Amino acid sequence: MNIPKTLILFRLLLAPTILILAYFIGENAKMLIVILMYLGLISDILDGIIARKQNISSEQLRRMDSQTDMIFWLSIGFATWFLYPELIARNSVFIWTILAMELACYVISLLKFKKETCTHAFLSKLWGISLLVAFTSLIGFNHAGIPFNVAIVMGLISHIDRILITLILPKWTHDIPSTYHAYLIRKGIKFKRNTYLNG
Repeated sequence: MNIPKTLILFRLLLAPTILILAYFIGENAKMLIVILMYLGLISDILDGIIARKQNISSEQLRRMDSQTDMIFWLSIGFATWFLYPELIARNSVFIWTILAMELACYVISLLKFKKETCTHAFLSKLWGISLLVAFTSLIGFNHAGIPFNVAIVMGLISHIDRILITLILPKWTHDIPSTYHAYLIRKGIKFKRNTYLNG
């Protein structure tokens, strides 16, 4: 059994499950949705660790992981909208800005490399943590506040980093820690890749 792929598939299946719970059951399912969100994050961490331990962390696996992450977090976002549409409407400008930047990351990468972005950058990891906290606050407590604001700021910074990485890289590759490391690759300077990128 390919455990990392199984974990990725598990996270992918969580997306429609979360949407169904939010749409058909509503607020009565909010704590279950939060639990599933944390399970999804745990699966994301474990698939990288196990793939690295088994020495099967391939390009295909990393691309699957990256696209599943996007689908998973989008499902959490839509679930929040189903549960608290007024809360999302009040913050729609910020949300649309982040979505536009996410789209820009993909468009730039597709135009330049004919492949989707798959950086797994350090700032993206931090953004993922801030999203977890923000969605816990949004879904669990119907509250935006500081957690939401921090997630927005981290989202803007991490997307700028991803766009710069794509623009600087001479050819497509995956698991780039930062804009600085993309610059090193462009200059042909070798560096040690940190293991956190495989998560």
